[in-house]
Amino acid sequence: MHTSLRGWLDHLQCTGRLAMAKPGMQLRHGVAGLANRLAGDNAALFPRPDGHPVPVVANLLGDRTWIAEAMGVEPGDVLAAYGRACTNPRPLCEVSAAPCQEVVHRDVDLERQLPIPTHNEFDSGAYITAGLLITRGPSGQNVSIHRLQVSGPDRLGALLLPRHTLALFAERERAGEDLDVAVVIGVDPLTLLASQAIVPLGQDELEIAGALHGADLPVTRCVTNDLLVPAEAEFVLEGRLLASTREPEGPFGEFPQYYGPRDDRHVIAVDAVTHRKEPIYHTIVGGGLEHLLLGAVPREASFLTQLRRSFPCVRDVHLSMGGTCRYHLHVQVANHAPGEAKNVMLGALALHYDVKHVTVVDTDVDVHDPADVEWAVATRFQADRDLLVVSAAQGSKLDPSTDDGIGARMGLDATVPADAAPSTFTRIRVPGEAELDLVTLTGAAPADWQDAIR
Repeated sequence: MHTSLRGWLDHLQCTGRLAMAKPGMQLRHGVAGLANRLAGDNAALFPRPDGHPVPVVANLLGDRTWIAEAMGVEPGDVLAAYGRACTNPRPLCEVSAAPCQEVVHRDVDLERQLPIPTHNEFDSGAYITAGLLITRGPSGQNVSIHRLQVSGPDRLGALLLPRHTLALFAERERAGEDLDVAVVIGVDPLTLLASQAIVPLGQDELEIAGALHGADLPVTRCVTNDLLVPAEAEFVLEGRLLASTREPEGPFGEFPQYYGPRDDRHVIAVDAVTHRKEPIYHTIVGGGLEHLLLGAVPREASFLTQLRRSFPCVRDVHLSMGGTCRYHLHVQVANHAPGEAKNVMLGALALHYDVKHVTVVDTDVDVHDPADVEWAVATRFQADRDLLVVSAAQGSKLDPSTDDGIGARMGLDATVPADAAPSTFTRIRVPGEAELDLVTLTGAAPADWQDAIR
């Protein structure tokens, strides 16, 4: 298990998946552009970006197989292992001295102390995109990731969607009080993944990180508040979400591949910056592959666990890349009762407001293969019989086709009809095809192919 960002970078380098950019890459668009070109194949390390002494790293999770490697499991076991960690969290291990506090700045100047890139063309400026935002409510800590716009030397604009952080802040704001926060940047991939778990409010996602590691996660207390942060992190920004304060934030390139619009949004005042002696800054390119995968796998694991509680017929789930790893959910079922596929659709749509379209398929269809799912829709789905539409439902505010997040949600039953004759939907196959040894059965063609058939 890799317990720090540095350990994961060592692993990527040893396996030939760490690309080194030439020093001096521009923070405005340059870092993001090269990271996107390398996405899926290589992590990218940027020494002295724009002359800044702190290096930047991107593409830490470039593929689903990398996530399996980080977890120490086979790719097919990722969702089950993640689900087990969510249901079996480990207590935190508080330490008094931590690498993330080797250097302490109380004179905060964010862009001087951190090399914060600007990603997409119309982004309103530099954004912190890989910061774990830690808060605390009456029942415990909460960890999540939010886009954070640099609005001043010690000021961040924050987009808080209707999730746990907003609920905790709203409670404090009603009392006229600020909410203490810590923004943690530069953690190992398992702690990063844990931050995206879909769990009840009050369950500390850092305890899920410990479960993924198989050991209690070392944490330390902030220097200006009582929040506990990962001890091995590269940076920690300590501050407060300000009550009764809203300032312009956005636009910003988001996971649907569109810009989240500008509006008056929440504000964080940063009171201190702590970091390692020679820190590394992690950025996630907005709308890039790492952004999509980081949201997909934890959601899939949570969705699979929750659906199976009500529907034992559910075998697998997948959030497709074409659906921005949020909006299109494919569900595989086996031995389902007549009409149960529609119940599965309703249950899936209720899981999270981001889920917009649900397609249910049989076990002979690979939910991870978009062409296979499309084939099932093309040959097993009839709109007047198998379509479910829910109008005027809560959806994603980042979906530009909605009315401020209110829109239609849809389910497609692409399973074999219960009363169909078995032969009608039998898939064609060539017996023994998969077992053929291509190396022994084929060879290079001669210079003149006609010689081979004389």
